[in-house]
Amino acid sequence: MRQVKAKKQLGQHVLTDLGIARRIADTVDASPDIPVLEIGPGMGVMTQYLKTKPRPFKVVEIDKESVAYLNERWPDFKDSIISGDFLRMDLNDVFGGQQFVLTGNYPYDISSQIFFKMLDNKDLIPCCTGMIQREVALRIASEPGNKAYGILSVMIQAWYDTEYLFTVDETVFNPPPKVKSAVIRMTRNNVTDLGCDEKLFRRVVKTVFNQRRKMLRVSLRQIFNGDVRASDEFFTDPIMTRRPEQLTVKEFVTLTNMVAEQLGDSPIKDSNVEGLPTSHQAGLVGYP
Repeated sequence: MRQVKAKKQLGQHVLTDLGIARRIADTVDASPDIPVLEIGPGMGVMTQYLKTKPRPFKVVEIDKESVAYLNERWPDFKDSIISGDFLRMDLNDVFGGQQFVLTGNYPYDISSQIFFKMLDNKDLIPCCTGMIQREVALRIASEPGNKAYGILSVMIQAWYDTEYLFTVDETVFNPPPKVKSAVIRMTRNNVTDLGCDEKLFRRVVKTVFNQRRKMLRVSLRQIFNGDVRASDEFFTDPIMTRRPEQLTVKEFVTLTNMVAEQLGDSPIKDSNVEGLPTSHQAGLVGYP
């Protein structure tokens, strides 16, 4: 079979170390009783190990050349190879509405969008594992008080427990990326109700982190326009002297409820969260 060359426009970097591929595949064992969906299998470096696990397993691949390669390599696996764009898929169709583990060697340029789609389908995806750019992995797993702590940290940790598993060097890829990679695992926590309006939560988190160096009493003023103004007491609350990277998820929930009380029935409360990438938009690896 003719090898498939990595395509720069798809952010592809082929993992050449089979030992690491096996280690990544084994991260799904934390949730052993449900199916697995692998994103971007390429030539099947991870797929060959995932296929041996005794559970339903499918892959989704956007590159038609890679799909043809996989069909030729494993003719008996054709029905489990989905040719398409994960970001545009209805995930309820993958395993008939059944929960599944999401995994893969994720393309760097859309990893954030993959995880926002995961959040949109959090009740369907109780576990997500895989390899991403190390910088993004550090953000996802970061705790409050660190420079890496940002929008992705808060949004994911609101619903998932995060684990930074191990670092992967550039030398085990072809072509080698310019940065190190890391393997992570995210497992759904016990939260079923955030305790605040979820749309407004996203808006508050995005707004304050867009001015992460400023105190909350400054950055939050963007949420209120000329028709809706917050009370003086709101801006003199002790939490307003803090910066976003200092707040826990629980404190962001409290802050969201404080903002909601000021907004009342204003349409601002339900407006779209501009700037947060949706699952079908082109991604920013460096999303804060």
